[in-house]
Amino acid sequence: MGPRGTESGGRRTWPAGAGDACGGRRGEVAGCMCSCTAVAHQQIGARTDPDGRLLRRRIQCAHAAAMDMGVESREKSAAEAGGAAPAAGAGTGNKAGGGGGRKHLSSIANHVLRQCSLTLGRSVNDLVADFELGLKTAAVDNYSRKLVEFCSLQALQIITSHDIGEKISEGSLSRFTFDMMLAWETPTPSDQQITMESVAKEREDRKEPLGANEAVMGDETSLFYSDMMPLLVNEEPTVGEEAYVWFGSVFPLACDVVNARFTFEALTATTANRLHYPAYDKFLKEMDKSFKFLQNLPTPTGIEFAEDEFILHMEGTAGTQRVVRHIGTSSWPGRVTLTNKALYFEASGKFSYESAIKADLSDTGIQHQINTASTGPFGVPLFDKAIVFESLSEPLVLEFPEMTSSTRRDMWLTLIREVIFIHRFISMYNLESPIHKWEVHSRIILGVIRLHAAREMLRMSPPSPSSFLVFSLYDDLPKGDFVLEQLASNLKQTSTITRLSASYVFKGLSKSSYVIPLSAEIAKDHDTDSSGHEQPLASLENKIDQAKDEAREVTAANAAIEGMQEEGITDSLLVLVGLVGPIGKLRPLVQQIISWERPFVTGSVLAVTLLTIYNEWFNYMLAASLILAVGVMVWARQRKIGKICSEVIIDTSSDKTTMESIVEAQQSLRKVHEYIKTANVVILRLWSIALARSPKHTETMIWMLTGSAVVAAVIPFKFILIGLAAGGFVANTRVAKAVSNPQGGRRWREWWESIPAVPVRTVDKNEL
Repeated sequence: MGPRGTESGGRRTWPAGAGDACGGRRGEVAGCMCSCTAVAHQQIGARTDPDGRLLRRRIQCAHAAAMDMGVESREKSAAEAGGAAPAAGAGTGNKAGGGGGRKHLSSIANHVLRQCSLTLGRSVNDLVADFELGLKTAAVDNYSRKLVEFCSLQALQIITSHDIGEKISEGSLSRFTFDMMLAWETPTPSDQQITMESVAKEREDRKEPLGANEAVMGDETSLFYSDMMPLLVNEEPTVGEEAYVWFGSVFPLACDVVNARFTFEALTATTANRLHYPAYDKFLKEMDKSFKFLQNLPTPTGIEFAEDEFILHMEGTAGTQRVVRHIGTSSWPGRVTLTNKALYFEASGKFSYESAIKADLSDTGIQHQINTASTGPFGVPLFDKAIVFESLSEPLVLEFPEMTSSTRRDMWLTLIREVIFIHRFISMYNLESPIHKWEVHSRIILGVIRLHAAREMLRMSPPSPSSFLVFSLYDDLPKGDFVLEQLASNLKQTSTITRLSASYVFKGLSKSSYVIPLSAEIAKDHDTDSSGHEQPLASLENKIDQAKDEAREVTAANAAIEGMQEEGITDSLLVLVGLVGPIGKLRPLVQQIISWERPFVTGSVLAVTLLTIYNEWFNYMLAASLILAVGVMVWARQRKIGKICSEVIIDTSSDKTTMESIVEAQQSLRKVHEYIKTANVVILRLWSIALARSPKHTETMIWMLTGSAVVAAVIPFKFILIGLAAGGFVANTRVAKAVSNPQGGRRWREWWESIPAVPVRTVDKNEL
């Protein structure tokens, strides 16, 4: 590990031969690693560390010293406080915290075990004995990590029995739980060493700036001796993603295990995917502030909340930004309130607010239609900053004014849809138990609180709301419905709600006078089975990983068409004309025939089609065409045509002067543009499959077409065509749409969206 500092006169000194400039003669840590100047450091460092190896070694030593000093200072503070645990509970005599350190555990893991023993009022030896008693086999993998998990779970159950908000405010809960994550991530000395080396290597590879006090050095000067060393010594260890996800699975305060990875990415986007303690502590404190703020908000005028109704967001008051309701050409400012049940709007009166208008979001029998809208003076749609509720008896249009972007509107729209999704989730998976319903509601409430806390903490670059909202996130992700289905299954398998569930976290954050619904029933169920705190998470984590991998694949597949989506309407039209040509003119006619808009015409076409197919034999011709298509794909894959012809070239040259005048409404033009881009993407993805640009999708299509060719060669072709033609026409009837399964369409859509499109480059004829 390298030389460590020693205590001398209350100050840590660096031993001789450690590689510093003074050789250990004046090794006090005061402003730098020794008392020499920064120039001497630079000169000696350039001679002794040309390849930077000693830099990584010194960073590891400094990092270890920081961890040890932090652990020692926290233990000293705890001892001065009379043996009280940092989180909760007090030690009783010498028994609690006894047992000494264990060599197979890292320093932070030993520290956590001692604090857990103080919290529980039991010795470390007793905790280890209880842990080993529950082991199924004598030799178990990850023994140290499982020991940390066991002791942490025992301590967390004690912590949740007291006021969580008070512990967050004083910082003891954040310190204790952060140490738990550190101990889980580095339970053994070897894990601690590996983590330090990886962090040091990442920092060296990134070549991070060393701070404002760093000396100006030339290109030939090593970075080993500089003013960065005091910062490294004083810097505490950080937490990685896996430890954060694990902690969310056992204590859903800082994150929900369902979207913990996305929450971690949002919180650590600016810190190289490592969570620092100051950020974690501030995040928990902002959560507590947001919870108390929302809990103290007034109820809308003339409205009495349900027992399980909680305010999620409110704007339009004196301390917040304006909200305006538009009715025709008139507008009314007011206050809007969103709960986990409904949306309320109160128009501003002379001295108070008028009676609130309620939009019930919990009614799953209504097909809620909430979309974006544009508003402006005298009803002119100029500013795209509003939302409209079209499913109400009278459309409700609410504008969220701001100077530049539509961030406020987008956040409100996401929160409203999250409330709709949660009630749809409860109804779809038949969650009838009140305990299970409140557990789901607690998840959404805590998710919204985390979102408020993160946006307050990261004001310069606010994170995406979907990273903190479970149902909005997985409604958009590919195979997200699999994750929600597994979540519902896990909820149904649990008959009790434990102290480590979202319901109890919500109860711990709330005031003592605030009685959450079902609290007595939850407490009663918990008393009957206090050991059932672990839920089946393996299958859920597999679904989450699968959805995340699919999301990455879709993102990579869509990267090729991002540039095309940013093109204007003129370029998109040119691309569409170049790709489709005259074939696009037949689409409206075919759509009109198969949609049964004119039943007589559609029936006539269907009858003629069936009679024509019955009297002809096209099966061998179709089989030959399919085999030919397969042969072309195989030939393209072997010849690597997809790499050679990596893009579609569209000729944009013209002999005529381009003078077009588009006089259409903004919304109509936007819809037309979206249709055009969608058609372009469809054609480019078909090109990608045909040219074997995506081997996986091309191989899948090859097998599908081969199977179809075999079926077509065996079954008389006229019956196949009769079935396809009849099915295509019948599928557009109302009866077929009523009995259709939407899951099948979703699977095909997700597979289709993962196909990478062929890039498009528009050039002039003279450039060819």
